[in-house]
Amino acid sequence: MSIDDIRQLIAEERVDEAIAAAGEVIGDAGASVHERAMAYYLRGNAYRKFNDLKQAMNSYLESMELEPDGPAAMAYSHAQEVMAFYCKDLYNP
Repeated sequence: MSIDDIRQLIAEERVDEAIAAAGEVIGDAGASVHERAMAYYLRGNAYRKFNDLKQAMNSYLESMELEPDGPAAMAYSHAQEVMAFYCKDLYNP
């Protein structure tokens, strides 16, 4: 499974399959660091489609460990903003 295949699965709303495919790339010993970082990033995007921000943020952090300047850094920042917004609303009656 390639990075482009994972992107296509996400675009087709086949999120479970995208998460599984990303896991295959992440676990592939022959995958490059960039491929693994992109797989973590795309897995985070798939989790966001499920509204599972915790898993999305964890995936983005894993991606950022491999490629600190990759796209996951911005995605993580956006996810933090969403979490901060939701948390503030919980305390405002």
